[in-house]
Amino acid sequence: MPTLNWIGKDEVLRYNPPYHTLEKKYTFNSKNDTSENMIIKGDNLLALKALLPQYENKIKCIYIDPPYNTGNENWVYNDNVNSPKIKKWLGEVVAKDDLSRHDKWLCMMLPRLKLLHRLLSDDGVIFISIDDNEMANLKLLCDEVMGGGCVANIIWQKKKGGSQDSENFAREHEYILCYKKATWQIKNTTEKYEANEFPKIINGRKAKILKLEKWGNHSLRTDRPTLYYPIKDPNGNDFYPIAPNGNDGCWRKKPENLDENHIFWQENSKGRLTPYEVIYFDEVDEKIIKTRTIFTEFGTTTDATKEIQSIFENKIFDTPKPKSLIQKLLELATDKNSIILDSFAGSGTTAHAVLELNKKDGGNRKFILVEMEDYAENITAERVRRVIKGYGKEPENSATGGDFSFYELGDRLLLENGNLNEKVSIEKIREYIYFSETKEKCEQKGSDFLGECNGVAYYFIYKKDEVTTLDFEYLANLKKASSYVIYADVCVLSNETMMKYNITFKKIPRDIKKV
Repeated sequence: MPTLNWIGKDEVLRYNPPYHTLEKKYTFNSKNDTSENMIIKGDNLLALKALLPQYENKIKCIYIDPPYNTGNENWVYNDNVNSPKIKKWLGEVVAKDDLSRHDKWLCMMLPRLKLLHRLLSDDGVIFISIDDNEMANLKLLCDEVMGGGCVANIIWQKKKGGSQDSENFAREHEYILCYKKATWQIKNTTEKYEANEFPKIINGRKAKILKLEKWGNHSLRTDRPTLYYPIKDPNGNDFYPIAPNGNDGCWRKKPENLDENHIFWQENSKGRLTPYEVIYFDEVDEKIIKTRTIFTEFGTTTDATKEIQSIFENKIFDTPKPKSLIQKLLELATDKNSIILDSFAGSGTTAHAVLELNKKDGGNRKFILVEMEDYAENITAERVRRVIKGYGKEPENSATGGDFSFYELGDRLLLENGNLNEKVSIEKIREYIYFSETKEKCEQKGSDFLGECNGVAYYFIYKKDEVTTLDFEYLANLKKASSYVIYADVCVLSNETMMKYNITFKKIPRDIKKV
């Protein structure tokens, strides 16, 4: 598979962003102290890292709308990668005449895509909006990060008419790249068959001949050798599939899926018999309506602007996506209990679409939004508040109900010198330690014992401003397990004792893993 190289790629691949905590600021419209819906204000690279302990491999659907890198967006590269060439980029607006703007954009996207891939569940899917400026680069980058799991490149008609100010062509479309992690399957719509779609009576049953296509009309025996076999015609003769060029062809079905009741023989004027496939009305319930890769019916940028204006009574955001577009993606990708993530949240369209879809089908989908700009509170979160409570002339009709908790990035867990940051609460440190060891969420509270995973018991002996020691006295308090991983400041046990009890000692903070 071809790979993409650019200035800074090697340095970005080596960069492991620090782990920060998430600090809840308030919860809106919930009877509980915390909502499973989250809006996070902060750098999305650090926020995605902070989500790992709770959400790694658990997000069913990701939608992101990153900067298109047009040169007119005033975005700034700000990842603190330890590289002289990259440090020169920090704080500089990426302009259209910047010869390194594609390198900067790829350096920004690569680590975020890698974290998004970790957060995505095995049956999950990611949708990425983009235009021609970075479409080719993004495709190659996603092939590399996602392992080549491209499902489709959707073309979205963003405008209908207009665009007369565009240079050369009137640009009416953008793209939505769709990648699955492993086992995701699209949720196509279905329709009930109507009896009048089955106009023939064959064997006394309503039936139709499938597309009136000859079997093997487009395939050769060499393409599918196991599907080359004879069937008996009404005269008892063997009939083999023949391709249009006269060579051996192949059937569409295996022999065990084929019987004489599902074959219709048609005789031409020369007496030649040709078989067709029969479908009976009483054997099928629904037909699948495949989703097309050209989206012309799911909103435009004009619709998105009208939505923003109806919520805020003026245009306060320049580049929103229409709610109907995101809602369509959710219908294709999620079930009623899925978790949806948008790490370039913008005006909050994704949350709006989730809440509307839940209202429509009674679902319990959850959203996680990340937005680093100052408008995270007064536009992103405010839109969600108004959608929950209702807006416009008839707020009771637009209200979706729901709730969310608002977070900001907190302190980093490990300081630059490698020591634990004692501003971070012990519970958050415990959660991180257990996740770094097991990739599981820490459910134990208020003790040294973190939990047990695959027969291994994990302990974290830690007190702020005190030196903790793993000794014989502490052994008496251990939960019975096959083996142990124990963090402490000091260990005074002998190697023989460690081997006897299958104990692995890890020194704080030296041996704390970086996820």
